[in-house]
Amino acid sequence: MNYEEQLREHLKQIGPINRALADYAREREDALAKPRRTLGRLEDCAVRLAAIQNRRRPGYEHRLIVVCAADHGVVEEGVSPYPQDVTRQQIANFSQGGGTITVLGRHARAKVLLADVGVNYDFPENPGILDCKIAYGTRNMAKGPAMSREEALRSILAGIDIVLNEPAVELAAAGEMGIGNTTPSSAICSLLTGLTPEEATGVGSGLDPAKLAHKAEVIRRSIEINKPDPDDAIDVLAKIGGLEIGAMCGVYLGAAMRRSAVIIDGFIAGAAALLAAKLAPALRDYFFAGHCSREKAHRATLEYLGLEPLLDLGLWLGEGSGAAVSMFILECAAAHFNEMRTLEEAMVCDTLEQEKAKASRKDK
Repeated sequence: MNYEEQLREHLKQIGPINRALADYAREREDALAKPRRTLGRLEDCAVRLAAIQNRRRPGYEHRLIVVCAADHGVVEEGVSPYPQDVTRQQIANFSQGGGTITVLGRHARAKVLLADVGVNYDFPENPGILDCKIAYGTRNMAKGPAMSREEALRSILAGIDIVLNEPAVELAAAGEMGIGNTTPSSAICSLLTGLTPEEATGVGSGLDPAKLAHKAEVIRRSIEINKPDPDDAIDVLAKIGGLEIGAMCGVYLGAAMRRSAVIIDGFIAGAAALLAAKLAPALRDYFFAGHCSREKAHRATLEYLGLEPLLDLGLWLGEGSGAAVSMFILECAAAHFNEMRTLEEAMVCDTLEQEKAKASRKDK
């Protein structure tokens, strides 16, 4: 079975969420011992979690964040203020527990996995980093395709395999590390949402605003040279994407195969979500937007996907950091739904307590 066939077989396993269970969950939510709809979007989240997971009591204990790492040939064009070697340095730092995502993930009680799918470096004998390497970074997309179609497919399959190998997943997110990766993300966003390169281009990890016009021109040139087919997600990924973006797309697909909720982090995660939704339209119903990044086009990406962010804290780091924080929100959504009494249950319990109290007084 070739890579195209493998992906098609995986996609067949992503079905619609359980609408009937959503109806049940809404009825239960409205019956809980509180005025109806007073928990606002927490109630909506609980209903969606039940329908996604196909469970009358949605789960939130098994949390997974997969941080996908890769380098990008387009950094040759001066689109990032940081040298490519920072990718290697940060992933090594993450593996030692010293990165933002490892700290926030730990406090969010999530399992954080680090996956090297395309870093321009080997990590010898580092048990904290999964070796999923497909290539030592992409090629410069401003001069030709970022990767071959086979490499793009392999990156997606790598992300799927990571999730499928986990014993249990209820809340899943994908983070990233890759110097220069807002450039392919902006290109994907521009192509798939209809934004101009200028509208889709932000400062990334801190690019001098004076250089934004150059970055937008690199994106425009990349699209014009490669002519990716917007109706073919694999073609888009291969020509103007990144290996870690493909792996993140795979994480989303694998999570949906496991009936797990999928939390989108920041802008790069949003670009991966655009591709994943192209491959599996049903996946849109599995998505939660963890937060809204300050990166310029992230809100437009979320609106295109029909999502409203759970948080808006001015974050723009990436790595999966916003998704980790939003896991607390989804925990509250599921926990109140699972543990609260309905009005009827509360009244029955109160009546029983009253009868016990009466009996006790008579005995005395």
